[in-house]
Amino acid sequence: MTTSPKPVVVETTGSGTHQVSVAAQGPTFYVDEPVELGGLASGPTPYELLGAALGACTAMTMQMYARRKGLPLDRVQVAVSHSRDMRTGRDRFDRAIYIEGALDEAQTRRLMEIADRCPVHKTISAGADVTSKQVPSPSSEADGLPRDVTHEPAMVKACEEFERTG
Repeated sequence: MTTSPKPVVVETTGSGTHQVSVAAQGPTFYVDEPVELGGLASGPTPYELLGAALGACTAMTMQMYARRKGLPLDRVQVAVSHSRDMRTGRDRFDRAIYIEGALDEAQTRRLMEIADRCPVHKTISAGADVTSKQVPSPSSEADGLPRDVTHEPAMVKACEEFERTG
């Protein structure tokens, strides 16, 4: 079964050569390219957003797992960098995960293991289907909620599956 949340709406602004506005849950924001690449540097790049999605999902999933297990996790910071192998064209995301709390080695190891099971990590690793179609008019779905409600249940599922494995 697939769900159909309201879409994230991205639209060109006419400012700079790359700037677009993004309407999602919360405030509208810009996505852009650096000045040296012809952008206005008015927001993150698309790959920075993808890295942010991976980092956010990783931290949220680790936090959820720690809460469910009563682990003394105080803070998680995830730094994500993106690179591409120019020979193969394959993308790579490297996560540097900082964990703060009165955790023992086993608890820390489990938190690092659940990081690899976060829904966005699984999506990026497995790939996803992308479809495109031309529509006769702009989307009017930018306003209102709910937005994508699939992430939180996917984190719950990842935690439940992980808990069953050990």
